[in-house]
Amino acid sequence: MSILTAILAILLDIIPAGKAYMTPLQQRDSILIADQIEYGFRLDSVKAGTAISLPDFSPASNDTLTLVSNWRLDTLKIRGSRRKPASRLFDIRARVVLAPFEEGKYQLPSIPVRREYGNMVDTLVFEGMELDVKTMPVDTATFEIHDIKGQMKYPLTFAEIAPWLALAWLIAVIVIVIVCIVNIRASRVKQAEKPQDPAHILALRELDKFRGDKFWAADKQKHFYSGVTDVLKVYMEDRFGIDAPEMTTAELFDALKREDALTPELYGEMKDLFETADFVKFAKLTVSDGDNAKVLPLAVRFVTSTYQTNDI
Repeated sequence: MSILTAILAILLDIIPAGKAYMTPLQQRDSILIADQIEYGFRLDSVKAGTAISLPDFSPASNDTLTLVSNWRLDTLKIRGSRRKPASRLFDIRARVVLAPFEEGKYQLPSIPVRREYGNMVDTLVFEGMELDVKTMPVDTATFEIHDIKGQMKYPLTFAEIAPWLALAWLIAVIVIVIVCIVNIRASRVKQAEKPQDPAHILALRELDKFRGDKFWAADKQKHFYSGVTDVLKVYMEDRFGIDAPEMTTAELFDALKREDALTPELYGEMKDLFETADFVKFAKLTVSDGDNAKVLPLAVRFVTSTYQTNDI
């Protein structure tokens, strides 16, 4: 009888391939209700390019035996040269995940696997296994029903709080940086929109800082003359459109010769002032108090005499 069965199997291209395997996902010495198990097969030395067709386990799923996860196919090992992909062999494993929800014995179905390679088509059959599901024994003599306990609460630890504190600190830093950037930009916009005082007002305001005789001492005269001439150069740049701060005294007054707003007398007095300032700054000239007293009024008169022409 066994010889006849083998002959029929050959004729039908149905090949017994051994038993399937069954592995509980929970490591116990028995399978309990609702435990999940892997049920499947392993196939070694599968040639590259082989097509595998697996049966559908969905019809076998019901209230007592549920299909949790359908077929998954894993490659366990690859043999052969990478340079010759067609000659490589694969050890594969296919499995489904089942969960029984009723005590008893289940006869798991055999697993037919259709295999196609080139012109060769056959079916490998992995013999099904018996699943024995047990339940927890209950001693009815001593069994006593108790109320369901509430969820146990554990105190928070610093390790649990630390990530949230770090996140809060990071958010606070980001908010502070954003607020600072917004304030800086708003301040710049406000300054840009603020109306600028006319050049002569700015010049007179700066010249007023040098009022009095506290700068006439010999060791302070350099600062006095440099300050006054620098203020006048900035005013001249705005009033006459010349690069006065970068010019020498000779270049500056050569450019001022063409300005109609300057009378010959004022031109000469201003030239004498700038030349005296050069001697004080570079030749360490000490000027008398009488001459020092004339500097500030002359500078103020120069500004007040020329600014009106700029507005016409």
